[in-house]
Amino acid sequence: MRSRKWPALALAAAAAITAPMRAEVVDVANNGFAVKEAVAVNADASKAWAALVDVGKWWDPEHSYSGDGANITLDPKPGGCWCEKLPGGGVQHMTVVFADPGKLLRVDGGLGPLQGMAVSGVLTFTLKPADRGTTVELTYVVGGYSRSGFKDVAPGVDAVLGAQLSRYQRFVNGGKP
Repeated sequence: MRSRKWPALALAAAAAITAPMRAEVVDVANNGFAVKEAVAVNADASKAWAALVDVGKWWDPEHSYSGDGANITLDPKPGGCWCEKLPGGGVQHMTVVFADPGKLLRVDGGLGPLQGMAVSGVLTFTLKPADRGTTVELTYVVGGYSRSGFKDVAPGVDAVLGAQLSRYQRFVNGGKP
C-alpha cells in the first residue's frame, strides 16, 4: 500500500529545490519600496551570466505584453535594451546602466504596471561564487509617486520577481524554466 504522504513530500522537496533562498520585501514607504530575492544555481558565474542575459528563455510569458518570451531580449551593455517585440511596435522594459559579465547586471526602469506610474526602478542582479555554483541575488528598488501608495504593490512585485528568479534557476539547473 502506498503512503499518501509521498506525493506531498515530493511536492515539498521540489518546491524547496526551486524556491528562492531568500525572498522578502525589504522596505515599504509612501514614496517607494525595495525587494530582495536570491537563488543558487549549479553553474559557474560565466554560465549563470549567459543564462541571465538570455532572459527571453526563462522570463514567464504570462508577465509579458506579447505573451511570448521569445519576443523578449536583453542587450547586456550600458545603454542596452531589455525590450519586447510587439506586432508593429514594442516595449522598452528597462535600460542597462551597469554590466560586469559574471558579476553584476543593473537595469533601470519600471516593470509591468510600474511602467505607467510616476516611478523609477533599479533592478540589480549580483552573481557570487558559491559552493556548488553561483548565488544570484536580485534587488529591485522603486521610488516615486503612487496614488494608492506602495504597501499593496510591493508584495505583488516581490512575488512576481521571486517567481521569475525561480524560473531562471530552473532554466540554469535543468534547461527548462
